[in-house]
Amino acid sequence: MSYSDAFLKDILTRTKRVAIVGVSDNPVRASYFVARYLSLKGYKIVPVNPMIAGKTLFGAPVLSSLAEIEGPVDMVDIFRRSDAVPEIVDEALEHVEGLRTIWMQIGVEHAEATAKAEARGVDVIQNRCPKIEYQRLFGELRMGGFATGVISSKL
Repeated sequence: MSYSDAFLKDILTRTKRVAIVGVSDNPVRASYFVARYLSLKGYKIVPVNPMIAGKTLFGAPVLSSLAEIEGPVDMVDIFRRSDAVPEIVDEALEHVEGLRTIWMQIGVEHAEATAKAEARGVDVIQNRCPKIEYQRLFGELRMGGFATGVISSKL
């Protein structure tokens, strides 16, 4: 899967509220620190994980399913195995108001679920991390010694 930088940057710029399916309350888990990073960048996080439903993460109650979300969500970010994707995509398409993007984390892909979402006009990103892409596209990775290919005047 190849996505243009312009496409990824457009998604990250237009997105305001993100439901993170499979978020953990363990600070060393990738789903936690990705959600935390996105919240620090100004995204409103809707944590979704039935195992920790009722707790509070990033200033919001953890929900047990996407069907419990009130109000619009721009993006559903999936931190689950690929075989769980079809059910999550179906739930998102049925219950998530304002859905524009489904984002599958690194190692997560599902061609049929992607085709179904795209047929409904939803953008889909597979096998990528929004935290990494945000850092790369907005010039933050260079601080760690990575060549991003993005020219910036920021120090």
